[in-house]
Amino acid sequence: MPFIDVDEDNFYEIMAREFEKEKVVVLKFGSEYCDACQVMEMELEELCDRLHNVSVLNIDCNASGYLMQQYLIEEVPTTIVFHKPDKQLFYRTGIMLADDMVEVIVKQGNI
Repeated sequence: MPFIDVDEDNFYEIMAREFEKEKVVVLKFGSEYCDACQVMEMELEELCDRLHNVSVLNIDCNASGYLMQQYLIEEVPTTIVFHKPDKQLFYRTGIMLADDMVEVIVKQGNI
């Protein structure tokens, strides 16, 4: 499952588009040089394989300082999941297993 690469120029447009499609939107803050970020990417791929209504927006922290400030990102990987634009399901720093993400999304998002 390819993630949607976003930057500060297209972030809001793409996020709005994915919500219009009634997707659960996952913000994946990371870096290509971060080993834990690579592991997190595999967990997110599994999440997308299991829940087809999920869109993962890939945000490179080395190129998106404004978004890091806006979402209070202090370390990577950080994952934020939104069910709707105004309904954040969770915010986690570090690696989170696909099983745990599925459980939170299904229970809290009423999916």
